[in-house]
Amino acid sequence: MIDLSVRVGGLTLANPVMPASGTFAEGLDRVMDFNRLGAFVTKTVTRELRAGNPLPRVVERAGGLINSIGIPSKGVPYFLEQTLPYYARYKPPLVVSISAPTAEDFASLASELTRAGVAAIEANISCPNIEEDGKAFAMRAASTESVVRHLRAATSLPLWVKLTPNTGDLPEVARAAELAGADALVVANTILAMAIDLETFKPCLGNIMGGLSGPAIKPIVLRQVYQCARAVKIPVIGCGGISTTEDAVEYMLAGATAVQVGTATFVQPATMTTIIDGLVKFCERRDIVRVADLIGAVVNEESDEPELSWLAPPT
Repeated sequence: MIDLSVRVGGLTLANPVMPASGTFAEGLDRVMDFNRLGAFVTKTVTRELRAGNPLPRVVERAGGLINSIGIPSKGVPYFLEQTLPYYARYKPPLVVSISAPTAEDFASLASELTRAGVAAIEANISCPNIEEDGKAFAMRAASTESVVRHLRAATSLPLWVKLTPNTGDLPEVARAAELAGADALVVANTILAMAIDLETFKPCLGNIMGGLSGPAIKPIVLRQVYQCARAVKIPVIGCGGISTTEDAVEYMLAGATAVQVGTATFVQPATMTTIIDGLVKFCERRDIVRVADLIGAVVNEESDEPELSWLAPPT
């Protein structure tokens, strides 16, 4: 038997695979066994009702999607009355993604959602911060530290902080989140991108710019996970372009304790359970007893770390 369990930011997960926020919905229970997932991560909840950005919201490009959904939300009452009871019937812990325009609003929302049935808060601080001229909190270390301190004071639940890849020094931002009390980091969100319609000469998205996700961003985010995992002591959750078991293993070798799957679910709804099955086969083939042994096991030729016995090529 392979031990797939991992410890992530205050929670013990049965396996390291979970959905990325905004890419998972209740209807997927018709195509997969929800109880097989390591955790649930909800669509981002905001206090107010949000319709989202103007259409068109999604455009496909080689290697991925550019989206400008705009975090549509049905608000807190709907989440408490409908979403929370729905997930209560399943075993995996429920991680609630939240977004707010100010640090104080983030704290208030986290406090209100700290209740039975919620296992952790995932703070999406890669959303626009209206107090910083539309920039995301996570673009700078100072604003990251401020909002995370507000959040940490507002909730006793494990606090996962979702960072943006659209910053010049992500390890510095990661350290600021850790210093302020984050229990885990999600690295990362989508990469700012744009597409133009060659027939109309207009931007393809109603909001002009959007976020690129999918396989095209994996090498970039993989590098960021590697850097952040070396910069902090808290767990890092890899998120970006994961669609196969090999992708998940690569992220874990780079230092991720767990992974989130997003765009791949749109292409193949059962991707997450396929990856979980693949992790078992990968570990069996390499004689790895615990999947957690993969975390940060990338071989650095300049390192003096002893070679792990299971690094020999499979027979």
